[in-house]
Amino acid sequence: MKVRAVFLFFCLSVANCGMAQQAASAGEASAHQQRAHQYLNQKKTDLAAKEFAAVLATDPKNLDAQANLGVLLYFKKDYEGAEPHLRSAVEQKPDLTKIRALLGMCERRLGKMDDARKDLEAVVGQLDDPSIRTEVGLELIEMDTASHDLPRAASVVELLRQKSPADPRVLYAAYRIYTDLAGEALLGLSLAAPDSGQMYQAIAHELVQQRDMNGAITDFRKAIAANPDLPGIHYELGEALHSSDDLTLRAEAEEQYKMAVAANPSDEKAITRLGDVAFDKGDLDGAAVSYKKALALAPGDADALIGLARVYTEKNDLQAAAPLLERVVNADVSNVQAHYRLSVVYRRLKRPEDAKRQLEQYQKYKEMKEKLRKIYKNLRLEDTDASPDNEGR
Repeated sequence: MKVRAVFLFFCLSVANCGMAQQAASAGEASAHQQRAHQYLNQKKTDLAAKEFAAVLATDPKNLDAQANLGVLLYFKKDYEGAEPHLRSAVEQKPDLTKIRALLGMCERRLGKMDDARKDLEAVVGQLDDPSIRTEVGLELIEMDTASHDLPRAASVVELLRQKSPADPRVLYAAYRIYTDLAGEALLGLSLAAPDSGQMYQAIAHELVQQRDMNGAITDFRKAIAANPDLPGIHYELGEALHSSDDLTLRAEAEEQYKMAVAANPSDEKAITRLGDVAFDKGDLDGAAVSYKKALALAPGDADALIGLARVYTEKNDLQAAAPLLERVVNADVSNVQAHYRLSVVYRRLKRPEDAKRQLEQYQKYKEMKEKLRKIYKNLRLEDTDASPDNEGR
C-alpha cells in the first residue's frame, strides 16, 4: 500500500468527520482550522500541521485538530508526537476505527506492543477499506510471528483471506504461517511420538509432496502396522498405490479403497476411487453406482462429478455429461481435467466455440500448474541443498 495514498485517506476521512461533528471554535481558532484544511487540500502538510497545532493551543479538545495533527505527525515519523493526539481523538470518539488503527501502528513503533495489539485487534475486523484492513492485519501478523504466537497469527490471516482472497500479500502471509505451523507440528510429533502411526503417516505425506511414491507407500504401511485404526490411512495408502508406476502396486489400491469404505462408509473420496477402478475395468454401470453414491454424500465433489461425466460420455449421453462438468468448472476455474473433458463434450455436441474456449482454459491452467510444479520442485531442491547434512560437502 502506498504511504501517500493511505496518508491522504486518513487525513481526508478524519477532516470530514471532525468538521461534520463539531462547529469550529469562534475567532482565531476557527481561522486556524480553516487554513489547516486549505493547506491539506493543497498537500502543504507542514503548514497544515502548524495550523492544527494553533487550533489546539486555544481549543485542546478539538477532535478534528487532534486527529489530523496525529495523522500528520505519524507520517512524518514523529511517533512520540503523534501518539497523544491520536489517543485523544480515539478517547473522544471510539468509533474512529481508522484513527485507532493508526494509533496501534504508532504504539508498535514506540515499542508499546501490548497497547498496539489491543488497538489493532479491536479494529482489524471493522475496517471497510481493504488496503487499510490488510495493512493493519499484516502488522498484527508480524507482531504475532515475532512473538512465536503462530495460532494467533493464523486467526488474523484467515480473516484477511476471507476479506481479500486474491491479495498476494495475504496469500504469502498465509503460506508462511501455515508452513511454519506444519513444521512446528511435525517437530512436536517427532519428539512426542517418534514411532507412532501418526509420525509415519506424516512422513509419508511429506514423501508424497516430493513425488517419492515408493517411499510414501513404505511409510503408510508402517503407519498401518503401528495403528491400523488411523483415520483415512487406507485411503491415503490407496492413493499412493494408485499413483505408482508399478502395475503390481497399482493393483493393490482397490483393496485399500474397500478397506477405507469399510472403516468409514461416508468416505466419498474412497467411494469415488472405487468408481474410477470400476471405470478402468470397463464396468460403466458399477462406476456410475459408486459415483452417484459419492455425490449423494458430497454433491459438489469434483472427482465424482468428473467420473460420472466420463461414464455418460462413454455411453454417448453428452447432454447428461455437460452439466456435470460445467458444475466443476464453475466451482473451480482451475480444474484442468474438467476443462479438457468439457471441451471434448462440447465438440461432440457441435458447439465449436464453447469447445475452443474450454480448450483455451485447459491450456492456460495446465501451463500455470506446470510452472508451479517446477517452482515447488526447485524450492525443495534448494531446501535439500541448504540442509545441515549437506553443509561442508
